Amino acid sequence: MTAKYRFSNFKMARTMAHATRVTRPRLTAVTPVAEFSLSVSFADGSGGTVSLKESIFNSPGLAPLRDPAAFSGAVLGEYGWEAEWLEFDIQIGADTLLADMLEQNSQTPADRFTVWRIRNGLSLAAASHELGVTVRTVSAYGSGARPIPRTVELACIGWEEEQRRKG
Repeated sequence: MTAKYRFSNFKMARTMAHATRVTRPRLTAVTPVAEFSLSVSFADGSGGTVSLKESIFNSPGLAPLRDPAAFSGAVLGEYGWEAEWLEFDIQIGADTLLADMLEQNSQTPADRFTVWRIRNGLSLAAASHELGVTVRTVSAYGSGARPIPRTVELACIGWEEEQRRKG
């Protein structure tokens, strides 16, 4: 893990454990840090640093945040559901920040599988239905208790592509 993402293994494990349940994350703190990143804390006690640099420089809607001074104006949304930049009426949801943080810091296949579920808003039951496996198997994949077969990894990629084409 690079120094860019200072995120302890304990915190990551705790965050991934909480992420095995699909619940709407709620922020308790948002602090702009260097290189277009935010330090975020969630109501469940998890947190870390999430880089928004790629999103900011690839999304026209986030163009105002390309100025470091503008980016540094990030604040916690009123109810903790988003980070926001009031001057520009820009909000980034807590669920997006959590998924990006987990994806940027995931190191194991189990972490990446959990990120896939979160990114696509799939509960354990929904993921099991989509992949044609039991809920218990999906849970075991997400916790790392069971190795994820290459066919399931490919199915996740294909499922996402299918959803993208439908959308």
